[in-house]
Amino acid sequence: MFTFTPLLGAQSSSSRASQSILELDGGIKILVDVGWDESFDTRDLAELEKHIPTLSLILLTHATPAHIGAFVHCCRTFPLFTQIPIFATSPVIAFGRTCLQDLYVSSPLAATFLPKVSISEPGASSAASAVGSVGDGEDGTEAAGSSGRILLQAPTTEEIARYFSLIQPLKYSQPHQPLPSPFSPPLDGLTLTAYNAGHTVGGTIWHIQHGMESIVYAMDWNQARESVVAGAAWFGGSGASGTEVIEQLRKPTALICSTKGGDNIAVSGGRKKRDDLLLDMIRSSLAKGGTVLIPTDTSSRVLELAYALEHAWRDASTGEKGDVLQGAGLYLAGRKVNTTLRLARSMLEWMDENIVREFEAAESADGQKTGGQGNDKGSGKGVGPFTFKHLKTVERKKRLEKLLADQGPKVILASDTSLAWGFSKESLRQIAEGPNNLLLLTESFRNTMPEATEELSSTASLGSMIWQWYEERRDGVALEKGPDGELLEQVHSGGRELAWTDVQRAPLDVRDQLLYQQYLATKRQLQDTSQARGQENLEIAADVLDDRSSSTSSEDSDTEQQGRVLNFSTTLAHSNRSKLALTDEDLGINVLLRRKNVYDYDVRGKKGRERMFPYVAPRKRGDEYGEFIRPEEYLRAEEREEIDMQQRRSDAQTKLGQKRRWDDAAGAGGRRLSDGAGGRKRQHLSTNGQKVDSGARDDLSLSSDGEGADVAASSEEEADPQSFEGPAKAVYNKESITINARIAFVDFMGLHDKRSLEMLIPLIQPQKLILVGGMKDETLALADECKKLLTVKVGGDASTTSADAAAIIFTPANGEPVDASVDTNAWTVKLSNSLVRRLNWQHVRSLGVVALTAQLRAPKLPAEEEEADADVAGKKMKLVKDEAASSAVAPTIDGPAKTADKSEAFPLLDTLPASMAAGTRSMARPFHVGDLRLADLRKLMQAAGHTAEFRGEGTLLIDKSVAVRKSGTGRIEIEAAAQAAANQAALGRNAGSFLAVKRKIYEGLAVVAGN
Repeated sequence: MFTFTPLLGAQSSSSRASQSILELDGGIKILVDVGWDESFDTRDLAELEKHIPTLSLILLTHATPAHIGAFVHCCRTFPLFTQIPIFATSPVIAFGRTCLQDLYVSSPLAATFLPKVSISEPGASSAASAVGSVGDGEDGTEAAGSSGRILLQAPTTEEIARYFSLIQPLKYSQPHQPLPSPFSPPLDGLTLTAYNAGHTVGGTIWHIQHGMESIVYAMDWNQARESVVAGAAWFGGSGASGTEVIEQLRKPTALICSTKGGDNIAVSGGRKKRDDLLLDMIRSSLAKGGTVLIPTDTSSRVLELAYALEHAWRDASTGEKGDVLQGAGLYLAGRKVNTTLRLARSMLEWMDENIVREFEAAESADGQKTGGQGNDKGSGKGVGPFTFKHLKTVERKKRLEKLLADQGPKVILASDTSLAWGFSKESLRQIAEGPNNLLLLTESFRNTMPEATEELSSTASLGSMIWQWYEERRDGVALEKGPDGELLEQVHSGGRELAWTDVQRAPLDVRDQLLYQQYLATKRQLQDTSQARGQENLEIAADVLDDRSSSTSSEDSDTEQQGRVLNFSTTLAHSNRSKLALTDEDLGINVLLRRKNVYDYDVRGKKGRERMFPYVAPRKRGDEYGEFIRPEEYLRAEEREEIDMQQRRSDAQTKLGQKRRWDDAAGAGGRRLSDGAGGRKRQHLSTNGQKVDSGARDDLSLSSDGEGADVAASSEEEADPQSFEGPAKAVYNKESITINARIAFVDFMGLHDKRSLEMLIPLIQPQKLILVGGMKDETLALADECKKLLTVKVGGDASTTSADAAAIIFTPANGEPVDASVDTNAWTVKLSNSLVRRLNWQHVRSLGVVALTAQLRAPKLPAEEEEADADVAGKKMKLVKDEAASSAVAPTIDGPAKTADKSEAFPLLDTLPASMAAGTRSMARPFHVGDLRLADLRKLMQAAGHTAEFRGEGTLLIDKSVAVRKSGTGRIEIEAAAQAAANQAALGRNAGSFLAVKRKIYEGLAVVAGN
């Protein structure tokens, strides 16, 4: 059984996110992707929340918000989510971490709002109604000038890194049999294999093998090779082509394919034509002295753009003078771009082969320069593919504002593609009014265009609004001739006014703080209840009660803060039991603490925590190396007096009304203590030369990125004025800008086109085809095309071909389950005792194979069955008559057991007569069953005393005389040297290598012949 249910992204005109549920036989559920769109609406995750308690595995395909945007939110909000095994490739884990770190820092809505159902304090009912009245549902859309809804505390960089550390990395073409989640049924030999999908570095096509089901999940793939990203692995390696898809991905029982990009027409010229068009657009604007803004993502497709532009600037610097690129600046703006580029330099093996060759050439050039043979530093030799000379990174908003204030020509790559968050929205405000500026889109927004064409929706992103202007072309198109003679289309914006609702973070007032504290107390009480039931500890990331206390507070203060929360939770439980809906059974043994006048609890028959008095242990703060050491606890008396004197002296110097940081009063001493007894303040130099306090560096040591300068190495004057720590609320303001800049589009999405689909689907030959991931129109149009493409596969009369093809092509909508089980016919038969004794089982890994030749007989008559049962009963009675329980055994043979057996009569398989067996044995042709891996064969030959090593791609050389290859179709080819058969005596031990290899291959396969 195989059931597919898309949760998001199927025939949707408002969401680019992707979420799907695959349910296999035995109740196995696999979640593929946890995407989210730029609206960050928690209602989109309501259906996913229902499936979490029954999930077995989670698979991630790409490091984009459309595929992993809700990953951190699910880890924080749903306690069971972190107990489910999660699998992805190493680049998806690394780039996904940086992507979500940038997302949560840049977008206030990503933290989501405080749930209204959790606000239940009687004294705050008026405040809750006031806060709830300004919002429009759970999506958080509010009127301008409203007080705003309370935001949850956004996860820190360390929290995001910890959640991504739960993901188990896999390599390409590595079969893996995972372990299920604690609440999942057994997986029964389920095998996962990741293959390169193109589109992004580390992007994955998942192959899932379970029993007779072979499922290929290909979402957002690209067959064409690019500068950085290799092509999809349908035909094998990077950029491989041929007439047959590799055996593992061919003829699956179900192919789940994305229709996004299915209406794109392949452009002649391929990647080079696309890159030239991009540079022609940029040169056209730079020649006028304008600024080019290219919105892009922060971790995946930005690598392709940055690589192409950096090498264009390198070529321009060494080319003829007069190129407009020589005097223009090139910048990459994003809060995590340095980390992204550092990760890219460490993952070259996941990229295209040309990147690896360029890196090797740069290394050899560096070696020659070291030896004194090279002195041309400006030629660009010896520079790696991601060691940029012309592209400069911008991670701070203040620096971006200074950069935009400069009137010189420049190109800015900024996050994000949707223009809903990140530096791209800030850059648009500065360049919008310049008529010589250019907004160059690299991704279409057909899937996110608002339905209303007369008035743009307030919930639509800036990217979708500008894309609609580009599609309308109301104010005309500027046509310029490029260097190759083709016309460049740039759409005039015509001075139109673009209005949208901007969201900013603001501190909480007194009323909102009361609601937030009540929410924390409720979460604490639910946490204690779950601990009593033996569940996992619920993490409360948004904890203002112990704000800034991770490194300066003592154990006593920690216990005191927890006591305040517990006291408040107990009072709350006594005041509104009905609203919290916690009965005595729900509380368990915690009823001794939560209920008044309850002094006894029956622990008989209880297990675990229910058998002991409830005790909440104080939280110990630490990291993966152990508990934090507080130096102030080990000071001598004279050192403590000196620190106190310095603290009093610094307090006396602080004038009345003078501004100071929140943590100066309590944290100054702690920082000095960490630096030494004398109060000296250590400073470190970051990679960009800026000074970083040791305290800030210690806070950053928990990050998995390893470089604290990428996170908080900025000076105090470069800090974002709107950034503050602690709880906040979302404030909505209406904003508008006048756009005079031109709008252009170059397709840098890196997705398959219509030609690739028409070529590949007939070669893959799926038994079932499920189309998801696009709008309704393009999905249905592609389904009609696939009916024609699969005509040869379906066969039969031309009049019935359309109906048969429609039966194997599915186009489900969101939430619509599809039964795509493999078409099999199974019958139940009985085997005779004489036939069972003749069976010779052969074992191929975990399967048993046997050749069977028999005749099928009709079910036995009731009289024959009674006679056979009597013989069996007589034999059993004879065996057990000496036992004391023989009287109890006898009635069960003649009683209900016999009537139950008679309810079903099965046909009987029996041996063939000798006359018929001779004729059938000559007609049966033997064949091999199983799949032999060359790595396993290498181990077997080495264990037998032979030398075996891999030579080239897919060639195993044994004893330097026998070569074994495995073709894409699974066929094993053995080649031996010509003199091996002629001069066996001269070759000695190697003479039998050919026969030994064949013998080991046959041992690993099952030879099925007539029996």
